[in-house]
Amino acid sequence: MRKKDDEKRNSIKRAVVEIILEQGMNGASISKIAKYAGVSPATVYIYYENKDEMLRDIYNEYAEDIFSHLLHQLDSHMSGEQFIDSLIREYYSYITSNEEKYHFVEQFDFCPKLKKGCHSVSGPDKLDEMLEEYIRHGEIRSYDTKNIWGMLFYPVKAIANKPCGYEQTPEEQLDEMIKIIQKALLA
Repeated sequence: MRKKDDEKRNSIKRAVVEIILEQGMNGASISKIAKYAGVSPATVYIYYENKDEMLRDIYNEYAEDIFSHLLHQLDSHMSGEQFIDSLIREYYSYITSNEEKYHFVEQFDFCPKLKKGCHSVSGPDKLDEMLEEYIRHGEIRSYDTKNIWGMLFYPVKAIANKPCGYEQTPEEQLDEMIKIIQKALLA
């Protein structure tokens, strides 16, 4: 019985992501989600009190999944150079291997009404702690961690989103970007 419940919940989550990626946040009604998931609207309400709660819960789960993936690949014994290299490559790998989840999280991040009611995701705090430890040990320059995040993650997003017109492969772009970021951040 439990397995069937998990399957329904996963079907609902897949439907939410699919609809939002196709039609945006406003296109995701409970009845449409239920239809895509192959369940009744009443079944959706068994799992989620309302649409906003559903979107927040799925966002929190997927955002935490991103950080869990990244943190699992990192080791506090890495050099600053290895840390930056691993973090960037793993983020790129996550984005390209989990495009739908990633794009759902990105789209949600740009919806202030929904973001306002979100629960705290623990992954960013853990990553901040790691960055601060590298700063304390003098391996990474003493910048605000949010600025470091911007330097680490936004270029990776740009490469992973496969812009047109680049002569370099994404891997070549990533290699070059890692060198640039390491040069800027390593003490």
